[in-house]
Amino acid sequence: MQLVIGNKNYSSWSMRPWVLMRGLGLPFQERKVSFLLGMGAGFRDEMQKVSPAARVPVLVDGDLTVWDSLAIVEYLHERFPDKGVWPTALPARTRARSLCAEMHAGFGALRQHCPMNIEASLPEVGARVLAGQPQVQHDLSRIDAMWCEALQQSGGPFLFGAFSAADAYFAPVASRARTYALPLSKAAAAYAERLLAAPGPAAWIADALEEHEYVPEDEPYRSKA
Repeated sequence: MQLVIGNKNYSSWSMRPWVLMRGLGLPFQERKVSFLLGMGAGFRDEMQKVSPAARVPVLVDGDLTVWDSLAIVEYLHERFPDKGVWPTALPARTRARSLCAEMHAGFGALRQHCPMNIEASLPEVGARVLAGQPQVQHDLSRIDAMWCEALQQSGGPFLFGAFSAADAYFAPVASRARTYALPLSKAAAAYAERLLAAPGPAAWIADALEEHEYVPEDEPYRSKA
């Protein structure tokens, strides 16, 4: 299998299936299409060679092409049913899917105003956003509550006990919390740090810190010194 991704420093959607596959030991080759090609025609033209959607991530398995991170997760579950992509028990698996679906479809304010930027430390941007964008705090509070409820029910260390797609889906949120110093409850903050230290996210973060590819379109709030 080949997983086509964007820049590890910026691409939160790419991060999700990558850290899941790496964390569960699923075999794959990585292919990065850099955002430095340009967020317009350059990147899109290159991605259209892989998928008509022209967006990352894309999973290529032989003659089959799967795009969209949630579709990739479901395909991995079908392809490797014993690897723990989703929790084993039906109630937990259903809740995990619900959490991922809510993340997939929502939290637009957090995405817009706190885009993923792993190598940066931007607490001043985070403070400014929280002061001026109340919807970001609303998104953050909802995520905090989701995490705490799942952890209380499962007993941890991850949302449903063992590392699964649910944790992979929230890894970019944990990264945003670190970058922008976003306030979380004690339990949620501890979970975020455990998540970022888990094998899949930790490997992604290490690679992101080695990229050194500054994409101005992804960082309108600062200039590179």
